[in-house]
Amino acid sequence: MPDRPPFHLAFPVRDLAETRRFYGELLGCPVGREADTWTDFDLFGHQITAHLSSGETGDRLSSPVDGRDVPVPHFGVVLDPAAWDALAERLQASDVEFVIEPTVRFRGEVGEQRTMFLRDPSGNALEFKSFPTPDALFRR
Repeated sequence: MPDRPPFHLAFPVRDLAETRRFYGELLGCPVGREADTWTDFDLFGHQITAHLSSGETGDRLSSPVDGRDVPVPHFGVVLDPAAWDALAERLQASDVEFVIEPTVRFRGEVGEQRTMFLRDPSGNALEFKSFPTPDALFRR
């Protein structure tokens, strides 16, 4: 992957302890700074911050993409194929409930990609995807 600046995303969660288990233990994201109401995680080199929220968390909207209902909003990371395979295997071995199980989308077309969707314990949707080559990410 080309060198790019890391992004930052802040998102609401209902419980920081279960969020630490999900992102820290299941996804393998190192924990950064934290306080009583928020925790930073290193999501494959990007900073995400889980903020304890007394309001609604997660969302249940979707949009059709390649014959599947994709959760909207969602966030995630584009991984190289080896890292994507390793994460998919770890999640499958952990009996994670996928929104969309690891699959290939747009097979044989420009934009072919491996993808998987899951929700964190607060209902926030995540997508992890991988393209065959780095230059395929924005190919039209």
